[in-house]
Amino acid sequence: MDGTPSVRVLQRHAQQCRKYLQAQGVLDLRFCMQKHSNGTITLPVIPSCLPQLDLESLRNRFASGGTCELVRIQAPQLSKRERRISSSDKLLIVLQDLLESHGERWTEDLREDVHHNYQRHGDLVLLGENMFSQPVWPKIGPDLWLTVAQALGAERLAKIGRIYRDGFRTPVVTMLVGKDSWVAHVDNKIRYEFDVIRCMFSAGNITEKLRVASFNCSVETVVDLYAGIGYFTLPYLVHAKANHVHACEWNPDAVKALRRNLELNGVSNRCTVHHGDNRDLPLCDLADRVNLGLLPSSEDGWPVACRLLRKTTGGVLHIHQNVTTPPHHSVGEEVDVYTREPDRGSPKRSDREAWSVWAKDTAVRIVSLLHDISEGRWTTDVQHIEHVKSYAPHIHHVVLDLECRPL
Repeated sequence: MDGTPSVRVLQRHAQQCRKYLQAQGVLDLRFCMQKHSNGTITLPVIPSCLPQLDLESLRNRFASGGTCELVRIQAPQLSKRERRISSSDKLLIVLQDLLESHGERWTEDLREDVHHNYQRHGDLVLLGENMFSQPVWPKIGPDLWLTVAQALGAERLAKIGRIYRDGFRTPVVTMLVGKDSWVAHVDNKIRYEFDVIRCMFSAGNITEKLRVASFNCSVETVVDLYAGIGYFTLPYLVHAKANHVHACEWNPDAVKALRRNLELNGVSNRCTVHHGDNRDLPLCDLADRVNLGLLPSSEDGWPVACRLLRKTTGGVLHIHQNVTTPPHHSVGEEVDVYTREPDRGSPKRSDREAWSVWAKDTAVRIVSLLHDISEGRWTTDVQHIEHVKSYAPHIHHVVLDLECRPL
């Protein structure tokens, strides 16, 4: 019989049924759940697992007062993962044909040269700096980039190089197909627009942006010392409902995008943008929370953050850092200040201990800064250490939530 076997249930049972099928190992993850106009959902099943599908148990669980049946779906929609794989496979096929048409031989080295990550921003695809590095590609001429864009379903194509050491982290980006370099990106219902030639977009920080979005800042004044185009400023305003955010940024191109994004998301009335070096910021004694989202270290901003905290009540510092684990780090007691970790692999115990050592040292140094600035006694408490992502073996991007209170 033609079609993909699928289990049809009422929409209200969809998530429970999906979890059950996945736990049984019969859910076909190549395809998406499909919603139908009659209020039902179909969940694809691996054809070879049909004999082990206990339909009677499914009916007992999910068919009370509703529907639970096995149906066949024609042309089911591929999952996001499968669509990405399909695009990559298509790119390999068309590139192989293109090379052969120019008298060049396809090799395994060329396959590896193409198999790297790229970013998609609407109709623009941004190729990684390690893609198309082999000397054969320039021989193809302008046909190469048009072919790549078509294979990836892109109207515009660009390629990123090294980051300029200009203090602004300006990307070296070359437009290959198309001229307009402004793009849009939506994360967690927040719309970001920026110029890929002049601004970076930190896609790897999504877990931290989601965490910030879960905060309740409705009565708080927040200062974002390194706002960029609004990576954290916008989650504080849109989802955490901050009463007011002071966003500091010295890159004029990022400031332009930040102002645009504040307007796009309807939150510009609750944000003050400070263009310039935050060390010259003429503010103090107003923040309930300060975000220090600069890598590899935000240490230059620590005195500024301490000056910004309310003198009578203090507040919380969110301190970003790339922490390196020494090669022969000793194993000591287990620590308990860690929570979520990304799917790409759990950090080792020695990594976690290095984070704890760094956090405790940072807490001591912040206390000293607060004493010097306010001429009073303060206490600090390590509330949480969040692992955002891995940069390299033994180098991790973490965020320290440090509570600072005057005594």
